[in-house]
Amino acid sequence: MSKDGLCVIVTGSASGLGAATAGILARGGARIVINYSNSKNEAEAAAAACHKAGAAEVVVVQGDVARDEDCRKIVAAAAPFGKLDALINNAGTTKHVAHDKLDELSAEDFQRIFAVNTIGPYQMIRAARPLLEAAAKASGRTAAVVNISSIAGISGGGSSVAYAASKGALNTMTLSLARALAPLIRVNTVCPGYIDTPWFTKGRGEAGAKAVRDAVIAKVPLKVASTAEDIAQAVCYLATPASSNMTGELLRMDAGMHLIQ
Repeated sequence: MSKDGLCVIVTGSASGLGAATAGILARGGARIVINYSNSKNEAEAAAAACHKAGAAEVVVVQGDVARDEDCRKIVAAAAPFGKLDALINNAGTTKHVAHDKLDELSAEDFQRIFAVNTIGPYQMIRAARPLLEAAAKASGRTAAVVNISSIAGISGGGSSVAYAASKGALNTMTLSLARALAPLIRVNTVCPGYIDTPWFTKGRGEAGAKAVRDAVIAKVPLKVASTAEDIAQAVCYLATPASSNMTGELLRMDAGMHLIQ
Protein backbone atom coordinates (compact mmCIF):
# COMPACT_ATOMS: atom_id res chain seq x y z
CA MET A 1 0.00 0.00 0.00
CA SER A 2 1.26 3.44 -0.89
CA LYS A 3 0.89 6.56 1.20
CA ASP A 4 -2.35 7.33 -0.65
CA GLY A 5 -3.38 3.73 -0.13
CA LEU A 6 -6.50 1.91 0.92
CA CYS A 7 -9.50 3.47 2.62
CA VAL A 8 -10.78 1.16 5.36
CA ILE A 9 -13.41 1.04 8.11
CA VAL A 10 -12.55 -1.12 11.13
CA THR A 11 -15.43 -1.55 13.55
CA GLY A 12 -14.69 -2.14 17.21
CA SER A 13 -11.17 -0.82 16.74
CA ALA A 14 -10.53 0.99 20.02
CA SER A 15 -8.49 -1.92 21.35
CA GLY A 16 -7.53 -5.55 20.83
CA LEU A 17 -7.67 -7.09 17.38
CA GLY A 18 -9.39 -4.06 15.83
CA ALA A 19 -6.71 -1.65 17.04
CA ALA A 20 -3.94 -4.03 15.94
CA THR A 21 -5.50 -4.29 12.48
CA ALA A 22 -5.81 -0.52 12.18
CA GLY A 23 -2.17 -0.18 13.23
CA ILE A 24 -0.91 -2.49 10.50
CA LEU A 25 -3.00 -0.70 7.89
CA ALA A 26 -1.68 2.63 9.17
CA ARG A 27 1.90 1.53 8.53
CA GLY A 28 0.94 1.13 4.87
CA GLY A 29 -0.43 4.67 4.67
CA ALA A 30 -4.12 3.77 4.70
CA ARG A 31 -7.00 6.10 5.46
CA ILE A 32 -8.84 4.58 8.39
CA VAL A 33 -12.15 4.97 10.20
CA ILE A 34 -11.73 3.94 13.84
CA ASN A 35 -15.04 2.94 15.41
CA TYR A 36 -15.92 2.49 19.05
CA SER A 37 -19.11 1.96 21.04
CA ASN A 38 -18.16 3.02 24.58
CA SER A 39 -14.36 3.30 24.83
CA LYS A 40 -13.75 6.86 23.61
CA ASN A 41 -10.36 7.30 25.30
CA GLU A 42 -9.07 3.99 23.92
CA ALA A 43 -10.33 4.88 20.44
CA GLU A 44 -8.54 8.22 20.51
CA ALA A 45 -5.37 6.49 21.68
CA ALA A 46 -5.67 3.98 18.82
CA ALA A 47 -6.15 6.85 16.37
CA ALA A 48 -3.07 8.62 17.72
CA ALA A 49 -1.06 5.43 17.30
CA CYS A 50 -2.28 5.14 13.70
CA HIS A 51 -1.23 8.74 12.96
CA LYS A 52 2.20 8.04 14.42
CA ALA A 53 2.52 4.82 12.39
CA GLY A 54 1.97 6.66 9.11
CA ALA A 55 -1.76 6.63 8.37
CA ALA A 56 -2.69 9.11 5.66
CA GLU A 57 -5.83 10.07 7.59
CA VAL A 58 -7.73 8.79 10.62
CA VAL A 59 -11.33 9.48 11.59
CA VAL A 60 -12.84 8.39 14.93
CA VAL A 61 -16.58 7.75 15.07
CA GLN A 62 -18.81 6.44 17.85
CA GLY A 63 -21.47 3.91 16.96
CA ASP A 64 -23.08 0.67 18.07
CA VAL A 65 -23.25 -1.69 15.10
CA ALA A 66 -26.42 -3.23 16.55
CA ARG A 67 -28.18 0.00 15.52
CA ASP A 68 -28.71 0.45 11.79
CA GLU A 69 -28.61 4.25 12.05
CA ASP A 70 -25.21 4.01 13.74
CA CYS A 71 -23.93 1.73 10.98
CA ARG A 72 -24.91 4.35 8.43
CA LYS A 73 -23.17 7.02 10.53
CA ILE A 74 -19.97 4.95 10.65
CA VAL A 75 -20.01 4.50 6.87
CA ALA A 76 -20.74 8.20 6.36
CA ALA A 77 -17.50 8.97 8.21
CA ALA A 78 -15.63 7.34 5.31
CA ALA A 79 -17.45 9.36 2.63
CA PRO A 80 -14.91 12.25 2.68
CA PHE A 81 -12.25 9.74 1.58
CA GLY A 82 -14.11 9.53 -1.73
CA LYS A 83 -14.04 5.73 -1.73
CA LEU A 84 -14.05 2.69 0.54
CA ASP A 85 -11.76 -0.20 -0.34
CA ALA A 86 -12.40 -2.45 2.64
CA LEU A 87 -14.79 -2.97 5.54
CA ILE A 88 -13.53 -4.97 8.50
CA ASN A 89 -16.36 -6.15 10.77
CA ASN A 90 -14.52 -6.62 14.04
CA ALA A 91 -17.00 -5.34 16.65
CA GLY A 92 -18.22 -8.16 18.86
CA THR A 93 -19.64 -9.01 22.25
CA THR A 94 -20.33 -12.03 24.43
CA LYS A 95 -21.46 -13.24 27.83
CA HIS A 96 -19.27 -15.78 29.58
CA VAL A 97 -21.56 -18.66 30.54
CA ALA A 98 -20.68 -22.36 30.76
CA HIS A 99 -22.46 -24.22 27.99
CA ASP A 100 -24.36 -26.49 30.38
CA LYS A 101 -25.74 -23.57 32.43
CA LEU A 102 -28.82 -23.06 30.28
CA ASP A 103 -30.70 -21.01 32.87
CA GLU A 104 -27.91 -18.41 32.96
CA LEU A 105 -28.36 -17.39 29.31
CA SER A 106 -31.55 -15.47 28.59
CA ALA A 107 -33.39 -14.62 25.40
CA GLU A 108 -32.22 -11.04 25.93
CA ASP A 109 -28.59 -12.25 26.06
CA PHE A 110 -29.09 -14.06 22.74
CA GLN A 111 -30.71 -11.01 21.18
CA ARG A 112 -27.91 -8.64 22.21
CA ILE A 113 -25.12 -11.00 21.16
CA PHE A 114 -26.72 -11.69 17.78
CA ALA A 115 -27.49 -7.98 17.32
CA VAL A 116 -23.79 -7.11 17.56
CA ASN A 117 -22.08 -10.23 16.19
CA THR A 118 -24.36 -11.16 13.30
CA ILE A 119 -26.88 -8.44 12.50
CA GLY A 120 -24.25 -5.74 13.00
CA PRO A 121 -21.96 -6.99 10.22
CA TYR A 122 -24.97 -7.39 7.93
CA GLN A 123 -26.06 -3.82 8.55
CA MET A 124 -22.52 -2.52 8.06
CA ILE A 125 -22.16 -4.37 4.75
CA ARG A 126 -25.53 -3.09 3.58
CA ALA A 127 -24.62 0.50 4.47
CA ALA A 128 -21.13 0.27 2.96
CA ARG A 129 -22.08 -1.53 -0.24
CA PRO A 130 -22.48 1.59 -2.44
CA LEU A 131 -19.06 2.96 -1.45
CA LEU A 132 -17.40 -0.44 -1.80
CA GLU A 133 -18.88 -1.01 -5.25
CA ALA A 134 -17.95 2.49 -6.38
CA ALA A 135 -14.35 1.91 -5.27
CA ALA A 136 -14.22 -1.40 -7.13
CA LYS A 137 -15.54 0.14 -10.33
CA ALA A 138 -13.13 3.08 -10.12
CA SER A 139 -10.04 1.00 -9.38
CA GLY A 140 -10.78 -2.06 -11.48
CA ARG A 141 -10.11 -4.35 -8.51
CA THR A 142 -12.49 -5.91 -6.03
CA ALA A 143 -13.37 -4.24 -2.76
CA ALA A 144 -13.20 -6.36 0.39
CA VAL A 145 -15.28 -7.25 3.42
CA VAL A 146 -13.52 -9.13 6.22
CA ASN A 147 -15.67 -10.51 9.02
CA ILE A 148 -14.11 -11.45 12.34
CA SER A 149 -15.71 -14.65 13.53
CA SER A 150 -14.29 -17.32 15.84
CA ILE A 151 -13.31 -20.95 15.85
CA ALA A 152 -16.29 -21.20 18.23
CA GLY A 153 -18.55 -20.66 15.23
CA ILE A 154 -17.17 -23.87 13.73
CA SER A 155 -16.64 -26.02 16.83
CA GLY A 156 -19.59 -24.89 18.94
CA GLY A 157 -17.24 -23.99 21.80
CA GLY A 158 -16.26 -20.60 23.13
CA SER A 159 -17.51 -18.27 25.82
CA SER A 160 -21.20 -19.21 25.60
CA VAL A 161 -23.75 -21.04 23.48
CA ALA A 162 -25.12 -17.71 22.24
CA TYR A 163 -21.66 -16.52 21.19
CA ALA A 164 -20.90 -19.72 19.28
CA ALA A 165 -24.28 -19.59 17.57
CA SER A 166 -23.83 -15.96 16.56
CA LYS A 167 -20.44 -16.69 15.02
CA GLY A 168 -21.76 -19.79 13.25
CA ALA A 169 -24.44 -17.60 11.72
CA LEU A 170 -21.81 -15.06 10.70
CA ASN A 171 -19.86 -17.82 8.94
CA THR A 172 -22.94 -18.86 6.98
CA MET A 173 -23.70 -15.24 6.13
CA THR A 174 -20.18 -14.91 4.75
CA LEU A 175 -20.92 -17.62 2.20
CA SER A 176 -24.28 -16.10 1.27
CA LEU A 177 -22.93 -12.59 0.76
CA ALA A 178 -19.78 -13.75 -1.04
CA ARG A 179 -22.13 -15.10 -3.73
CA ALA A 180 -24.51 -12.16 -3.65
CA LEU A 181 -21.92 -9.35 -3.79
CA ALA A 182 -19.54 -10.82 -6.38
CA PRO A 183 -17.89 -9.80 -8.62
CA LEU A 184 -17.32 -6.31 -7.18
CA ILE A 185 -16.99 -7.19 -3.48
CA ARG A 186 -15.15 -10.11 -1.89
CA VAL A 187 -16.40 -11.40 1.48
CA ASN A 188 -14.10 -13.48 3.69
CA THR A 189 -13.95 -14.35 7.36
CA VAL A 190 -11.17 -14.96 9.86
CA CYS A 191 -11.96 -17.48 12.62
CA PRO A 192 -9.44 -16.97 15.42
CA GLY A 193 -9.00 -19.27 18.36
CA TYR A 194 -7.74 -17.83 21.63
CA ILE A 195 -6.31 -14.29 21.36
CA ASP A 196 -4.29 -12.89 24.26
CA THR A 197 -6.19 -9.62 24.73
CA PRO A 198 -8.10 -7.92 27.61
CA TRP A 199 -11.29 -9.63 26.31
CA PHE A 200 -10.79 -12.58 28.67
CA THR A 201 -9.71 -10.39 31.59
CA LYS A 202 -12.93 -8.39 31.33
CA GLY A 203 -15.00 -11.55 31.19
CA ARG A 204 -13.18 -13.77 33.71
CA GLY A 205 -10.90 -11.54 35.80
CA GLU A 206 -7.08 -11.61 35.96
CA ALA A 207 -6.81 -15.07 37.49
CA GLY A 208 -9.41 -16.57 35.19
CA ALA A 209 -7.79 -15.05 32.11
CA LYS A 210 -4.37 -16.40 33.10
CA ALA A 211 -5.83 -19.85 33.64
CA VAL A 212 -7.37 -19.80 30.15
CA ARG A 213 -4.12 -18.58 28.58
CA ASP A 214 -2.00 -21.23 30.31
CA ALA A 215 -4.47 -23.96 29.36
CA VAL A 216 -4.44 -22.89 25.71
CA ILE A 217 -0.63 -22.89 25.51
CA ALA A 218 -0.49 -26.34 27.06
CA LYS A 219 -3.18 -27.74 24.76
CA VAL A 220 -2.72 -26.37 21.23
CA PRO A 221 -0.22 -28.06 18.90
CA LEU A 222 1.82 -24.89 18.30
CA LYS A 223 2.11 -24.20 22.07
CA VAL A 224 1.48 -20.46 21.71
CA ALA A 225 -1.10 -17.92 22.76
CA SER A 226 -1.86 -15.89 19.64
CA THR A 227 -1.56 -12.12 19.96
CA ALA A 228 -3.85 -9.57 18.36
CA GLU A 229 -1.04 -8.70 15.94
CA ASP A 230 -0.74 -12.35 14.86
CA ILE A 231 -4.38 -12.44 13.79
CA ALA A 232 -4.36 -8.90 12.40
CA GLN A 233 -1.77 -9.91 9.79
CA ALA A 234 -4.28 -12.31 8.24
CA VAL A 235 -7.12 -9.80 8.51
CA CYS A 236 -5.07 -7.24 6.60
CA TYR A 237 -4.13 -9.79 3.97
CA LEU A 238 -7.81 -10.44 3.27
CA ALA A 239 -8.54 -6.70 3.19
CA THR A 240 -5.92 -5.91 0.56
CA PRO A 241 -5.46 -6.73 -3.14
CA ALA A 242 -2.95 -9.42 -2.12
CA SER A 243 -5.98 -11.72 -1.68
CA SER A 244 -7.85 -10.49 -4.75
CA ASN A 245 -8.87 -13.99 -5.89
CA MET A 246 -10.27 -15.10 -2.52
CA THR A 247 -13.91 -14.91 -1.56
CA GLY A 248 -16.23 -16.98 0.60
CA GLU A 249 -13.32 -18.31 2.70
CA LEU A 250 -13.41 -19.12 6.42
CA LEU A 251 -9.79 -18.84 7.54
CA ARG A 252 -9.05 -20.64 10.82
CA MET A 253 -6.20 -19.13 12.90
CA ASP A 254 -6.21 -21.08 16.14
CA ALA A 255 -2.64 -22.36 16.61
CA GLY A 256 -3.91 -25.78 15.57
CA MET A 257 -6.69 -26.05 18.16
CA HIS A 258 -9.01 -27.64 15.59
CA LEU A 259 -6.56 -30.54 15.25
CA ILE A 260 -7.08 -31.69 18.81
CA GLN A 261 -9.16 -34.88 19.02
